[in-house]
Amino acid sequence: MKPVIEIHQLGKKYRIGKAEPYLALRDVLSTMARNIFRKENKDKQDFWALQDINLSIEKGERIGIIGRNGAGKSTLLKILSRVTWPTTGSAIIRGRLASLLEVGTGFHPELTGRENIYLNGSILGLKKAEINKQFDAIVDFSGVETFLDTPLKNYSSGMQLRLAFAVAAHLEPEVLLIDEVLAVGDLEFQKKCIGKMEEISKEHGRTLLFVSHNLKAINDICSRAVLLNMGKIKVDGPANEVIAEYISMANDHHTIENNISVRTEPIHVSEIRPINSIMEHKTTFTLGESIGISIVVSNKSWPQRFNLGIALNTIAKGRILVNTVQMPAVKPGTLKKIVAWLPSEELTPNSYTIDISVSDEYNNLIELSTDTAGFEISAVNTKFESLAYDYGVINKGLIWETVD
Repeated sequence: MKPVIEIHQLGKKYRIGKAEPYLALRDVLSTMARNIFRKENKDKQDFWALQDINLSIEKGERIGIIGRNGAGKSTLLKILSRVTWPTTGSAIIRGRLASLLEVGTGFHPELTGRENIYLNGSILGLKKAEINKQFDAIVDFSGVETFLDTPLKNYSSGMQLRLAFAVAAHLEPEVLLIDEVLAVGDLEFQKKCIGKMEEISKEHGRTLLFVSHNLKAINDICSRAVLLNMGKIKVDGPANEVIAEYISMANDHHTIENNISVRTEPIHVSEIRPINSIMEHKTTFTLGESIGISIVVSNKSWPQRFNLGIALNTIAKGRILVNTVQMPAVKPGTLKKIVAWLPSEELTPNSYTIDISVSDEYNNLIELSTDTAGFEISAVNTKFESLAYDYGVINKGLIWETVD
């Protein structure tokens, strides 16, 4: 049997350059006349979002696509979804495909939720009877029954996401592509989506390609993962091994962007790195050793106080700790280093990753960086070294009491 997805030498090139100023029609015509004998504009250059991508995916495989921002993950899914076309190579898909790339993709804002369900189904090639068969399940899963006959333009982004995911998951596609859109929904709906993805891939033998920064979700759902780096495949293999390589990469790329002027956010985090008690950068610690997270904040133009949040994650358990502190104003055009000291004496040997958020004093998010740095607490020469079972993440003794 042939693979469900075959990708050969796939590449996608974009032209980038300086934006042109507004021109009147006479300016355009005169410029065209002057440029007849001129060479091509040298301000523009080629940027390869994807290069030399080769993948073979069998029926029923659950593939996680991971990588840093700009690695080419979304571009790959857009090509597979036929939203954009490759510059080189080919992508063959055998079977009906449904994709969820961005909130509202494939929906018409002027149509009601009910009409959009039928529209989306017909785009997938389903007959009305087939859509009718799944209609109640779609509505029940999405939770938008009250607003079913309301135009989609009046839905919140969360409602649009719930309806879009419900349609994509229930119309029985052979291949389901999911981009990092679940972050829009609430926690309860995220759990429903992850459960549904597991059901359609494991129980119904459908093929799943899942792009996410949530390493726990990738580890839980996917048997295989592909790590993209600068538009190329760096690693393709078992999900746990690829995730470990990604965390290692995060340690090697702890400096996000020191140049304040190139970022669009008024304030952002430019560096994250784990450190020991004498402020040295480290990625492997001994049990109980002091662990701090050094954070450099670059202030481009933010004039007031801000909130800085940190989250600690493990691949198996997900997010295990969250803490937020309000910081005083930082002078615009300057950098500020802050260190958050973790309760390392209460952590067991494990691999950990860090999320950092910047928000205003009313908790409106300005920037969120997920899994940007990682570290490991080694089990060597500890009581945990020879244990074969899951010993959790909290290393703390309990008070035991016998009650008559």
